[in-house]
Amino acid sequence: MAGQLSPEEKFTLITRNLQEVLGEEKVKQVLQERELKVYWGTATTGKPHVAYFVPMSKIADFLRAGCEVTILFADLHAYLDNMKAPWELLELRVKYYEQVIKAMLESIGVPLEKLRFIKGTDFQLSREYTLDVYRLSSMVTEHDAKKAGAEVVKQVEHPLLSGLLYPGLQALDEEYLKVDAQFGGVDQRKIFTLAEKYLPSLGYAKRSHLMNPMVPGLTGAKMSSSEEESKIDLLDSKEDVKKKLKKAFCEPGNTDNNGVLSFVKYVLFPLQGEFSIKRDPKWGGDKVYTDFKEVEDDFRGEMIHPGDLKASVEVALNQLMEPIRKKFQSPELRKLTNSAYPDPSKTTKTAGGGGGDDDELAPSRLDIRVGKIVSVEKHPDADSLYLEKIDVGEPEPRTVVSGLVAYVSQEDLQDRTVLVLCNLKPQKMRGIESQAMLLCASIEGEPRRVEPLDPPEGSSPGERVFVEGYESGKADEKLNPKKKVWEKLQADLKISDECVAQWKDRKLLTKLGQITCKTLKGGNIS
Repeated sequence: MAGQLSPEEKFTLITRNLQEVLGEEKVKQVLQERELKVYWGTATTGKPHVAYFVPMSKIADFLRAGCEVTILFADLHAYLDNMKAPWELLELRVKYYEQVIKAMLESIGVPLEKLRFIKGTDFQLSREYTLDVYRLSSMVTEHDAKKAGAEVVKQVEHPLLSGLLYPGLQALDEEYLKVDAQFGGVDQRKIFTLAEKYLPSLGYAKRSHLMNPMVPGLTGAKMSSSEEESKIDLLDSKEDVKKKLKKAFCEPGNTDNNGVLSFVKYVLFPLQGEFSIKRDPKWGGDKVYTDFKEVEDDFRGEMIHPGDLKASVEVALNQLMEPIRKKFQSPELRKLTNSAYPDPSKTTKTAGGGGGDDDELAPSRLDIRVGKIVSVEKHPDADSLYLEKIDVGEPEPRTVVSGLVAYVSQEDLQDRTVLVLCNLKPQKMRGIESQAMLLCASIEGEPRRVEPLDPPEGSSPGERVFVEGYESGKADEKLNPKKKVWEKLQADLKISDECVAQWKDRKLLTKLGQITCKTLKGGNIS
């Protein structure tokens, strides 16, 4: 097909659905003379999820346009980014990424023989590359390095030097891979502009940059490997896909931050050229769309129900995922998966370099979520207790009984955003079953002081709360009360001198930031 396309047609195919192109004229100039050389890199950190089909569909476009495409498994970058991948797991993570990325490409019909695969440490540890890292570090200011990595490198209170090196290495990769352009998400724009600024200072050519939009996850924010609620794992079962799509943000008529609709736009249409809505004849019957704008307009006009959209995406998604699931049913790939991503609740050490000697004490076993109090009233049989209804991202609010009457007024609790522990065994309190626990900071004394914990501003009900360094662990369905898991973990939950909630000096976080309280420095959490 590429040989039959004009340079203008190739450019259109290369740039369709991109949010931005830096160096557009350079790309056009190269296409007049020869095929474009492009690379896409992925840091081998958390497990790839279905949002990876977005860059995969663009790679398919690049190949149709005749581009020479290199895929970089950036293992060294994965380690430099706040040790998201520990050194001892780097090789296993690369093998996992290579197998799953190739399986994805095969599932969408991309011929692997037209691609070049390379590992970062195959060339990034060479004498020449290392000298260029030193040369670059003598030019790039701390301010520029920090700014470049702000949206890609994990941001922490006391950043490691490794995170400052990350953007410079990504810039150098363009030269050492001998490409004309780098492809990535628009969240990498600042790294791309750093490359454009500093590569010429080393005597190297300035490259072009092709940027995809950031596709919303299921919760409406960026889809993230460390946020279970925001993503569908490539190896998730059909049942898990159905369950996660059912919970996905998909408000009737709302096309903003709609991850389900975005998947149709950036994956299904580029790959299949059409999208089928399956629905009951009394609601209009099945319909095949050949233009995404028509899908968007019909959804905005509420001619497509969110339930029908989700059900239709579920069918298409399972068709893409089934070949990947089948490939990973082999004993070898099952073993690789378990070795590359060991269950943090069954290991004594985490990717963050910490953990405990007792595998009972992995904080990822706690199902802590952001909640919103939708109603609060006095317990009918106990004046010292509140009866609250709390939205935790499920179809119905949970009933919670708390002893906050002496500390917080009903008015202050109404519509308040709070933290809720959701996987304790329900227990009756004065005749009413409490289905979760409202988490608070407290300081003992006369008088005792208690404050509900505060999630970051803008948090939504159902968002997961995790402990720094334990992002990828899976919570227990229900904590076994005989094992005293909550009691053991709760002993190390504290409030810092900066009013930040911590477990063993590691922050409690959501995707938007840290958990805090208003005034109770040094308090306990219960």
